[in-house]
Amino acid sequence: MSKDEQTSVRRDVIVGVPAERAFEIFTVEFDRIKPREHNLLAVAIAETVFETHVGGAVYDRGVDGSECRWARVLAFDPPERFVISWAIGPTWQLEQDSARTSEVEVRFVAESPTSTRVELEHRHLDRHGTGWQNGRDGLDSEGGWPLYLQRFVDRASESQPA
Repeated sequence: MSKDEQTSVRRDVIVGVPAERAFEIFTVEFDRIKPREHNLLAVAIAETVFETHVGGAVYDRGVDGSECRWARVLAFDPPERFVISWAIGPTWQLEQDSARTSEVEVRFVAESPTSTRVELEHRHLDRHGTGWQNGRDGLDSEGGWPLYLQRFVDRASESQPA
């Protein structure tokens, strides 16, 4: 399959924490992973919230109290995996039509009692329609999922016992 035909972005990292802790960091502490500059609000982000249940949302809350709900929790199975919708189109605008959203699945695989492989798959990017390849390329670039995963790795290393 050529790069133009790939409708998913896949990345993985290994962290030196148990799967339960890795899952908690990625979800409960998502506010510390998502860069503040990744912002669809008209004001600065005060916090990013990841609601930890099926049907919940992932959203940014602005310093003025405004909210931008850019994902919905589709599956939540601690500490193995979660799946969220991705309602941000290829021009980095909020997508209102749920049929035009992609999905992000993150799996947490115990490599040992103190080490976890975290596998991220952002799939069905073609659902976003025209220009989806540009969105995929942005998500696969160093400012996309690799940045989020590096921030996750950094946060996980901060939480390791001394």
